[in-house]
Amino acid sequence: MKLKSKIFCALLIGALAGCDSLDDKKGRFLLKGNEKLEENDAKSAIAFYNEAIALDSTYADAYFNKAMAHLRLNQLDETIHDLSKAIQLRPDYSEAIFQRGLSYLDNGEFYKAEEDAERLMRLDEKDWKAHFLSGLSQEKLKNYPAALDAFQKAANLEPGNSDLLVNQATVLYYQQEYEGAKEILAKAEEVNPTEPNLYNLKSMILFAEKDLEGALAAVEKALALDKGQAYFYNNKGLYLLFLDQKEEGLELINQSIQMDSKNPFAFRNKGIYYVLTGDKVSALRYLEELASNYPDMELVQEYYAKAQAL
Repeated sequence: MKLKSKIFCALLIGALAGCDSLDDKKGRFLLKGNEKLEENDAKSAIAFYNEAIALDSTYADAYFNKAMAHLRLNQLDETIHDLSKAIQLRPDYSEAIFQRGLSYLDNGEFYKAEEDAERLMRLDEKDWKAHFLSGLSQEKLKNYPAALDAFQKAANLEPGNSDLLVNQATVLYYQQEYEGAKEILAKAEEVNPTEPNLYNLKSMILFAEKDLEGALAAVEKALALDKGQAYFYNNKGLYLLFLDQKEEGLELINQSIQMDSKNPFAFRNKGIYYVLTGDKVSALRYLEELASNYPDMELVQEYYAKAQAL
């Protein structure tokens, strides 16, 4: 499970050409970079943004857009560096601060993300993104009451945003408050019935409540809306394991690992598969390390003990 943190796409900054040749030139490089990024050619986009910066080293928008290109390439350190440069040049650059906070989260720098949330609040206490970022930071720090409070504040400021409701429900799920989570998901579905993450979270709640068929139906709805999320495939694979469709489940878990090789839940599920199929050596290979590194992860200790007993 991953709390949804990448639910916002930064809008690229357009260029307004000025009257002198320097502004014209740097603006053209910025626009060319934007065109390349729209074509999903992030490397060429970076080259054009660098040309703009070479003409004007104080061009905050070029640093911002360059950061977004690095983000496409999953180059988080470079993303954070360029966003920091944009913020240095323009201290009230709220979108750059917000994106840097999200990047800090993805880079495992949770306290720095919270600092950016606080910085946004100092700029504008009614900025829902500030409270959203704070909620994500507090969730990562496992301060769930503070996370829930922040998400509620964000939702009050941006009531039409279903993602904020899903994040509230996610925190309640972590606290095993399943009925409250389902009530909020019902509200989110009213706001936006095409939000795939709400169905994925619903599937996880149903799985926790031992409703395997309901969990499978919910995650299949999530996949119908978004086939690009590794977590959805992993969850469906897990449910199939427990529905005694082990080989189909393993295939989906492996597909999830190919899409995201850093998700420990997928390796946990693979370990569960080997327990269920009686392969002690393979089960221990996956579950022993997880039991040490993620001792509180659901099902890990239970299936590690079962693996040892094979």
